[in-house]
This record gives sequence, structure tokens and C-alpha cells, in this order.
Amino acid sequence: MNQARVKICGITRVQDALVAKEAGADAIGLVFYPPSSRYVADPGLAKEIAQAVGPFVNVVALFVNEEQAQIEQVLKQVPVNLIQFHGDEACRFCENFAVPYIKALRVKDADSLSHGLESFPSAAGILLDTYIKGVPGGTGEAFNWQLVPHNTAQPLVVAGGLNPQNVAEALTQTQAYGVDVSGGVESAPGIKDAEKVKKFIENARSVKN
Repeated sequence: MNQARVKICGITRVQDALVAKEAGADAIGLVFYPPSSRYVADPGLAKEIAQAVGPFVNVVALFVNEEQAQIEQVLKQVPVNLIQFHGDEACRFCENFAVPYIKALRVKDADSLSHGLESFPSAAGILLDTYIKGVPGGTGEAFNWQLVPHNTAQPLVVAGGLNPQNVAEALTQTQAYGVDVSGGVESAPGIKDAEKVKKFIENARSVKN
């Protein structure tokens, strides 16, 4: 019986990182994608947020179709445990860095999902998000959880439209390794609601797969 891992993504403030840590989050996500309302533009702030959670909470850096040089620059400035590629990056590109990576796949149908899972054998995990044409993520909408396969080679993380009310159902249906939430625990884009964060993690941990 395993408890699901929980990542709180889109952290933009030190106080929100501390809320996630105190609530028991396994990981926090920092968004390095300029069009996002949760983009952390200041590397100094990103470093401060990353250091605030201490050594036992993973810090995940999210990129969308970013240049290799820019990613390497962030890795030099911010203590990162994991990279999350959320765009159209190829497996070979994802392998270019001295940090493990997870690859986000936008779930459209069973066939495309199966192909995507096979395309990233070196990924530490695969994150499944909702497919909406032209939108790389953060849609706030859930996908069909029945499409999530069980017993895959890599751990699967479910994202997209999750909130404290539906996270337990998502984990029960998918038996996923973990869940990733951003907008579902916010009071405004990039501003986390402490009670929602606590309730989300509590409800996620109530499910034993």
C-alpha cells in the first residue's frame, strides 16, 4: 500500500513554498515559462523559494520548448532536483542535462498516450495533463482518467483540473504514483490558498494504492 506523492506547482512566493512544505508536499514546481501567470522571472527569487523548502522537498523546474542554454542558466542559478518538460521536447533533448527529468504528455486519446509513453524511456516519470489545442498546460480542466494505464514502466503523475474535492477520486481511478496541482489550490493565479493546499494533500494521502 503506497501513498501518492504530491507536487504543488506554480509556486511564486516563499510563503507559499513554506505552506506546501508544512502541509507535507513531496515537491514544489517553479515555472520558467514567460507566458505563464506563474512565471518566476527573477532567478534570485527562484533560488530563495527553492532553498526555503529544505533538502527533503524536491524542487522541480518547469520549461516549455525552452532553449538549452537558458535551461542550463537556470540550473546554474537555482538548486533544482528535477526538470519537467511541458512542451514538444524530444527525448534526446530532455537527456541533455545533468538532472533527471519528467515529461508531460497531454492526453488526447489512448493511442497517442501509448505512443507518448513509449517515446520517453529515460524519463524518471511521466506527467499526464489535459489536452487542449495550443495550450501547453494549466488548463484547469480534467481529462478522462479511464485512459490512464496501470503497471507502466515509469511512474505516472496525474495533473489537470485537480482540486481538493476530486483528487481522491482521481487517485482511486488511476492508481497513479502522484498528483500535480496548481490552479486548484489557488486564491489567484500564482497565489496559493493555505487551506486548499492542506486539504488537497490530506485528501490525496487518504488514498492507498
